[in-house]
Amino acid sequence: MRHGVKLNRLSRTSAHRKALMSNLACELISHKRIQTTLAKAKALRVYIEPMLTRAKTDSTHNRRIVFSYLQDKEAITELFGTISEKIANRPGGYTRIIKLGKRIGDNAEVALIELVDFNEIYGKSAEAEKAPAKKTRRAGGAKKKADEKAAEPAAPAAEAPATEEKAAE
Repeated sequence: MRHGVKLNRLSRTSAHRKALMSNLACELISHKRIQTTLAKAKALRVYIEPMLTRAKTDSTHNRRIVFSYLQDKEAITELFGTISEKIANRPGGYTRIIKLGKRIGDNAEVALIELVDFNEIYGKSAEAEKAPAKKTRRAGGAKKKADEKAAEPAAPAAEAPATEEKAAE
């Protein structure tokens, strides 16, 4: 049974796993999305999300804690700079995992892990454009057509007396 087991060991020793997660996290921070196996992507999500939460408040203490995991100065400056500005108002869920299928060589499941706020396709701009155009197809199609038909004859009838008055003058 798996009671209380939170960590996927990925068939590696402790030191190897820590180095792997650190390298994957640095690459994710610098490139904003990486392609890896599904098991590594799920393990990386558990590893990096607490660091992203710490990056929201820029203090020396938080920088030192994150540096103890990453050991990369460029990744730290990127994390506490551009990334922390984008995720400042997000309450959690900073990463997204998208399954890509199976790899040809060894049939391993491949996934794309990315930072949610750095994807333009699923970003806020796409949602803002689609929000006003959203319409439902339920309950109202017949009513709207009836209202449109009632409004069309009334408008020309209202304009007709005004044109007759102008002609009389």
